[in-house]
Amino acid sequence: MEIINYKPDVREKTLEYGIGYPTDEELIMLILGSGNKNMPIETMSHKIADILDSSNDDNVVENLLRLKGVGNSKALAVAAALELGKRRYIHLGAHISTPRDLIPFVRNYAINQKEYFLTITLNGGHNIIQIHVVSVGTINRTLIHPREVFVDAIKENASAVIFCHNHPSGNTQPSNDDIATTKNLLAASEIIGITVLDHIIVDCESYFSFVENHLLFGNDEDND
Repeated sequence: MEIINYKPDVREKTLEYGIGYPTDEELIMLILGSGNKNMPIETMSHKIADILDSSNDDNVVENLLRLKGVGNSKALAVAAALELGKRRYIHLGAHISTPRDLIPFVRNYAINQKEYFLTITLNGGHNIIQIHVVSVGTINRTLIHPREVFVDAIKENASAVIFCHNHPSGNTQPSNDDIATTKNLLAASEIIGITVLDHIIVDCESYFSFVENHLLFGNDEDND
């Protein structure tokens, strides 16, 4: 029977100060939640942190299982947390030179049954700063306001942004609302001074790039 014996203030302080507050060992404590009768959670977390420092992706579970008191469930919990973090933040710093370069980092939104509107912020070298979820639901001019779309780009001192949203229907062709919303955001971007590089629509198997299809971006005829 496992004994819950982590420091009681770790969870409370994390809730108060944010997930960036705990040390690596304290994060492991939060993941595991408990030690066992032979090893308190503080000691176990310290030993696990040492193992992680000397492990690679392909042997982390194997190395964790060598630690007495760490069974399959704890080893997999730690490995799963590492993999989830890697998947969620693998996009950071990635260079985007074509619309296709962005697809691997937003493909996970394509499987959702609701529409997710994203703003991808980029620096002057067109490397990704962050991917932000602006709204969840039907994309239209009423729900997508420039204030919400550009607020993170301004905070992050981004030089450019890419808009992206998914079409659960499986048809990546832009709707009239998609086009109208993009026009509004382009107009706002000129005032704000942050370049809009593209608007990309994704589904599970394909994507539509406004730039590649000469829609609104750099095509004066489309903007008339």
